[in-house]
Amino acid sequence: MKYLSIDIEATGLAENCQIIEFAMIPFDTQLKRLEEPLARTMYIHCPSFEDLRDSLDPWVREHNEKIIRKASAEGLMLSEFKEFLIKYLESPEVRQYFGNQKVVLFGKSMTAIDLPFLTRDLGWEFMRKYFHHRNLDLSGIGYALIDMGLLPMGMDSGTNMMNYLGMGSVAHTALEDARNTAIMYLKLLDKFGIKKD
Repeated sequence: MKYLSIDIEATGLAENCQIIEFAMIPFDTQLKRLEEPLARTMYIHCPSFEDLRDSLDPWVREHNEKIIRKASAEGLMLSEFKEFLIKYLESPEVRQYFGNQKVVLFGKSMTAIDLPFLTRDLGWEFMRKYFHHRNLDLSGIGYALIDMGLLPMGMDSGTNMMNYLGMGSVAHTALEDARNTAIMYLKLLDKFGIKKD
């Protein structure tokens, strides 16, 4: 299977929070390879850090100040972000990579932030036009492997799973998180997948 691993950074987890960084990288589970030339990352415009400071969750205030400042100064407006995605998804390279099929999204905690925020900001019609209605979530895979007794408790967390797989700590930048989430899945396939002779 081929997937588009995505990740967003946001001003928080609440309904009215904003996407401030988005990244994506395609990967292939048969070749066990990330398609680095097709990786993209961008900042999405938001108000200044000073304007947002009082409304930010303390964790976001402490860890995402640099991203918020960059997004405020250099970020794409939502309409520009949408146009960028359309050009990317309709490019010959991406269409060829995915075989002119709707793209299956992959990520961690997709239902909590990524899909609701993207659907809100890009629109339901956009999401249905370009992306398959099914997606794959690493957190859900973690729960399933815990239930099967193949992973210890706590492996639904990206941080814990990265440590378990010997990958270090979570970067909390969108591109590194999108990349690392795909790598974790490939490592889990190597560890628990059916071995072919």
